[in-house]
Amino acid sequence: MSTAALAFAALIPILVALVLMVGLRMGAMKAMPLAWLSCVIAALAVWGLPVSYVVALSLQGAVSAAGVLIIVFGALLILHTLQYSGGMETIQFGMQSVSRDMRVQGIIIGYMFGAFIEGAAGFGTPAALAAPLLLSLGFPPMAAAVLCLVYNSFPVTFGAVGTPILVGFGASLKEVIGKAVADGNAASAEAFMKEIGETATLMHGPMAVVIGVFMLGFITRYFGPTRSWKEGLAAWKFAVLSAVVFLVPYMIMAWLVGPELPSLLGGLVGLGVIIACAKKGICVPKDVWTFGSHEKWDKSWTGSIDFAGKTEFKPRMSQFMAWLPYVVIGGILVLTRVDSLGLKGWLGARGVLAFNDILGYAGVSERLQFLYLPGTVPFILVALLTVFMHKMSGEKASKAWIDTLRKMKAPTISLISAVALVKIFQGSGVNPGLTPEAVAGGAVVLDSMPLTMAKTMAAAIGGAWPFFASYAGGLGAFITGSNTVSDMLFGLFQWDLAAQLHMPKLVIVAAQAAGGAMGNMICIHNIVAVCTVVGLNNREGDIIKRTFWPFALYGVVVGIISFILIQAGGYPVF
Repeated sequence: MSTAALAFAALIPILVALVLMVGLRMGAMKAMPLAWLSCVIAALAVWGLPVSYVVALSLQGAVSAAGVLIIVFGALLILHTLQYSGGMETIQFGMQSVSRDMRVQGIIIGYMFGAFIEGAAGFGTPAALAAPLLLSLGFPPMAAAVLCLVYNSFPVTFGAVGTPILVGFGASLKEVIGKAVADGNAASAEAFMKEIGETATLMHGPMAVVIGVFMLGFITRYFGPTRSWKEGLAAWKFAVLSAVVFLVPYMIMAWLVGPELPSLLGGLVGLGVIIACAKKGICVPKDVWTFGSHEKWDKSWTGSIDFAGKTEFKPRMSQFMAWLPYVVIGGILVLTRVDSLGLKGWLGARGVLAFNDILGYAGVSERLQFLYLPGTVPFILVALLTVFMHKMSGEKASKAWIDTLRKMKAPTISLISAVALVKIFQGSGVNPGLTPEAVAGGAVVLDSMPLTMAKTMAAAIGGAWPFFASYAGGLGAFITGSNTVSDMLFGLFQWDLAAQLHMPKLVIVAAQAAGGAMGNMICIHNIVAVCTVVGLNNREGDIIKRTFWPFALYGVVVGIISFILIQAGGYPVF
C-alpha cells in the first residue's frame, strides 16, 4: 500500500469525527466512540496490530483520560460551588457596576473575565459564563456569543492550569520528548513543556492586542445602531491597556514559572487592574456607547431569551469573599508548582497510581499523580474549603456536587474515546505481533499513523508548513472541542512533520498549541454551549460565519511569527 493510501487510512478516524460532529451535528459523546472504533479497525486491518495490543493501548488511553477528567471535575465543582454559595452572583454584580459603556464592559467581561475563567476552569466554561453576563448588561445575544468566543482564544493554550500543554503534549509527545532528553537535546520533559509555552506566548502576544481592538470595531460594525467600525475602534486605548495588563503577568509566569499559571494570573491580575482603571476613567472613551434600544435590533441578533434590562444581580457577600476561592487557588498553584518551594516534588511523589506494561506489553504504561493533579489540589480542596468560607448549607453543597457529577457523563465518554484513539495513533508504529524472524523474512513494520500523515503532508506542502501548522491545531479543536485533545491528537503529527522538513520542532509544536487555542472560537462544542445559554439554539452556523474571519486572521499572524522565529534561529533541530 502506498504512503498516500496509508495516510488516508490514518485520516479516516479524524474524518469520521469531522463528518459526524460537523456535518451531522452529532455530539462528541456519540461521535468520538465511533471515531475510536474506526481507528481500531484501521489498526487491525491496515496496520495489522494484534487485538490485545490495541486493547492495551485503549486502556492506557482510559487511564490518561482519567487524569484530565479529574481536572474537569474539579473545575466544574468550583464553578457550581460558587454558583450555589452566591459567590458567582456577587462577582457578576461587581462586574455590572463598573461602567455603562458597552465597549468597556465587553473588554472587562468578554476579554479579561473570560481569560481568568479560562485559566481557572477552562473546558468551555469562559464563554458560557461571560456571555449571559453580557446579555444581562444589554448586549444582543449574537454579539455576546461572538465576542466571548473570539476573546476566549489567547488564554486557551494554557487553559485550566496548563492542562493543554502538560496533559495534551504530555500524552502525545511523551516518548519523543523522553528520547530528546535521553539524547541530551532537552534538559527535561518539564523544561521542554515550559519552552513550548514560552514560544506560544510570542505567537499569542501580538494577537492579544490586535484581537482586543479588532473585536470592538467588529461588534459596533455588525451590531451597533450606526453599523460603524469607527465607534468600536475609538475605544482602542482601553483595549490596548487591557492587553498590556494581561500580557505582563501572562508572559512573566510563562517564562519564569511554567505553563500552569499564565492565563490564571494574567486574567486575575489584569482583571483587578483594569477594573480599577475603568473606575478612574483611565483610557476610557469620553462618550458612552451602547447597542441602543433592543426594539430596534435586527431579529437575527436575538433568540429565545432576552436578558436586556431584565436581570439584576445582587451582592450575596463582599467582593473579597466572593473572589477568595480563586485567590486561594492561585496561591496554592504557585506554592505547589515552583520547584524551589519543595511542595511540587512532595506532592508528585505521593498518591501515585501506576499502570505498568498493560496486558504485558512493554512500554504501554501510564500513571496518575492524584495529589499533584490540579483537579485534586487545589480545585476539589478549595471547593470543600469554600463551603466553610461562604457558610454554605449542606443542601447547597450537595447540589453543587450532584450538578457536577451529572455533567461528567458526556466529557467522560468523549475524552476516554478521544485519548484512547490518540494512544492507538501513537502506538501504531510498533507491532508486537511481528516476530524478529517475520521481519527478517520481509514482513514490514509500518510507520505510525501520525508519521505516515506527516510524510504525506511534508511531500505536499514542504517548507510552507509553518504557515499552516496553527490551522491544523485549530482543526483539532474544531473537531474534538478541546485544545487539550487537539494537542493529543496532532502533537506527534506536528513533531514528525517538523522532523521530515528539518524544522525546529519546538516552533511547530508551539504553533500547534496556539492553533488549538484560536480554534476555540470555531469549536462546535463551545458554540453549542454558548448558544444554549443565550437562547440561540440551532444558530450555530450563523455564529461560525462570524467567528471564522477572526480565526483566519489569527492563523495568518501566528504563521508569520512562526516563520520569523524559524528564520531568526536559536531553536535546535534534533
